[in-house]
Amino acid sequence: MSLMHASSPHAHGPTATSRVMAWVLAATLPGIAVLCWHYGWGVLFNLVFACLTGIALEALLLKLRGRPVSFFLKDNSALVTCVLLAVSLPPLAPWWLVLTGVVAAIVVAKQLYGGLGQNPFNPAMVAYALLLISFPVEMSRWSAPDGFTLGFADSLRQFFGVIATPDALTGATPLDAFRNKGELSSSEFWADPSLLPAANLLAWQQTAIAWGLGGLVLLARRLITWHIPVAMLGSLSVISGIFFLMEGDQHANPLFHLLCGAAIFGAFFIATDPVTAATSNKGKLYYGAGIGVLIYLIRTFGAYPDAIAFAVLLMNFSVPFIDYYTQPRSYGHKKARRGIKLEDKA
Repeated sequence: MSLMHASSPHAHGPTATSRVMAWVLAATLPGIAVLCWHYGWGVLFNLVFACLTGIALEALLLKLRGRPVSFFLKDNSALVTCVLLAVSLPPLAPWWLVLTGVVAAIVVAKQLYGGLGQNPFNPAMVAYALLLISFPVEMSRWSAPDGFTLGFADSLRQFFGVIATPDALTGATPLDAFRNKGELSSSEFWADPSLLPAANLLAWQQTAIAWGLGGLVLLARRLITWHIPVAMLGSLSVISGIFFLMEGDQHANPLFHLLCGAAIFGAFFIATDPVTAATSNKGKLYYGAGIGVLIYLIRTFGAYPDAIAFAVLLMNFSVPFIDYYTQPRSYGHKKARRGIKLEDKA
């Protein structure tokens, strides 16, 4: 009788990676639909171009590394990375900006580390942070939410740089507008509709709710747990609420921080990445809470209004530390001590 030796964990009936990724893609559909409704064809162009180039780069890198191309492409991880990056980019982004982000995500942040499961940092957020630092002007080209302002042909020409982006189409995000209110108090800012049009505010709120619906799908399918989203959104609400109660004329209320940026999208689709997040339930709470606090601090006192990428990447750095101190004690082993013991050598 021949015996098969396999290393742990000896789990039975695991959900295939490709199936998990397919459900993640399905959960993004409500958010994508609302983005397309408010911001037009540019959202679709970003998605299609990012996915096509991302899959091509993934196949090329797998081929160069001597890995089975079709086997690894079927896990849909490259597709998920490209979708998450594409929906994070401005709808008026040019093709070369999308391509640069895809190269950073697939080649630098994923394949150079060894592929799926080996990357210590979220690939989509590595690419987003790189683009935000390198191309701040292009990354601020959010269109005014007036539906399909440009037709398909004009949008396609704008995407490939045949025609320039009309200034009339661009508009500030709510976080940008609030940050740039200058000496105005919060009440004065909200009293002037020209600073933040109602249509712009409504578009971001509806998009955030759509991402939340997609996140509920992931929770219902048990593809993610509640710990990271609740801890992240909860800590963001608490710290923003504290500052709002202390100085309401200068700081936005918690609902503004939750619904007028990428907080809900980040809580369900970015921070919950199983490869780069903390592993234990206790660790996930610390990890999510840290992201929420960093988001508020960077938004309020830093240089970037929406700080999801930087907050997630900074907490990715801390994951080994969090895991070391929050892993449950294994039978027969002592719990990790709080600190590092230094021994003197003779």
